[in-house]
Amino acid sequence: MTKKPLLQEFSMGDIPLKNRIIMAPLTRGRADNAENIATPLIAEYYGQRSTTGLIISEGSQVSPMGVGYANTPGIYSKQQTEAWKQVTKAVHKQDGKIFIQLWHVGRISHPDFLGGNLPMAPSAIEFNYQARTPSGPKAAPIPHEMSVEEIKGVINEFVTAAKNAMEAGFDGVEIHASNGYLLHQFFAPCSNVRTDDYGGNFENRSRILIEIIDKMKKIMPVNRIGVRLNPSYHNDHGMLLTEDTIPTFDYLIEKLNNYDLAYLHLSEPGRRAKQSAFAETEIAKRYRKIYNGTLMINRGFTFESGNNIIEEGNADLVAFGVPFIANPDLVSRFENNFPLSEADTSTYYSTGAKGFTDYPDFKA
Repeated sequence: MTKKPLLQEFSMGDIPLKNRIIMAPLTRGRADNAENIATPLIAEYYGQRSTTGLIISEGSQVSPMGVGYANTPGIYSKQQTEAWKQVTKAVHKQDGKIFIQLWHVGRISHPDFLGGNLPMAPSAIEFNYQARTPSGPKAAPIPHEMSVEEIKGVINEFVTAAKNAMEAGFDGVEIHASNGYLLHQFFAPCSNVRTDDYGGNFENRSRILIEIIDKMKKIMPVNRIGVRLNPSYHNDHGMLLTEDTIPTFDYLIEKLNNYDLAYLHLSEPGRRAKQSAFAETEIAKRYRKIYNGTLMINRGFTFESGNNIIEEGNADLVAFGVPFIANPDLVSRFENNFPLSEADTSTYYSTGAKGFTDYPDFKA
């Protein structure tokens, strides 16, 4: 009997995947220590979920200035790099594969996270955002406009983080250029009004990501680099869709065809985005025609709809987020048509094992 597409093996370049079910990045806030290092509990969590084809870790900041949420793990220090080794070992022990998501939040932060410094951004533009600081919600300030030297510094931070990730035993890295964070802020005219080489036309606004990839491929195989984008992203704190948005991503994704990336990870639009006249409502279908490499898609998929999008030829891999929180054995549940457990939303960003590693496998 032929397996459903999601359950079939897949070759992602030179990385064999057990199936096409991907664990999407999920911020969980369990690096609750002064050094923001991964812990044995985090290793247990990822090890429990290693039957999936590929795990993409929670976003991990590439520098102290890249953090915007409490208790998120970093990948910029030697101590952090060493701590991640217990995670990669736990996953590889189960014959799993894991990429780390490299993250810089840019303006989506607050001085409380940054030693009193202003958050960084392409341009110093006021926007509406309440940062979730350890002492409660606080309005994000107008960010500091990055100098060209600071932009080059962030590019190097991404490259150093990738080097650290490979030392820690990760199978690859995902560059987080999505969801309103720093790299996405460069792509969007609503957050980037620069007039130098990093602002203005499509090429200039895309430049920071291309330069990161160009430098990163000198220290690691390019087919171990994935990129996360969200072309139809729209929110209530200043990241707005305009008539320029989709043409920008058309240009950028066409440029990515110049690289033999591990994958391109795209998100279908959320509810807010669908209300905009400028949203592309069928992201996978649009970019399957433009992008030549391995295409991963996410947002709200079920086992049935995930199989359908692969059968239609519009994606190669499907990423699932929330279902993995309460179902460490999600692959088995899909394969056997077992019911899915519901996650406790109150423990998404808490500390400790509750709502993190205490969800059981299904017992028939």
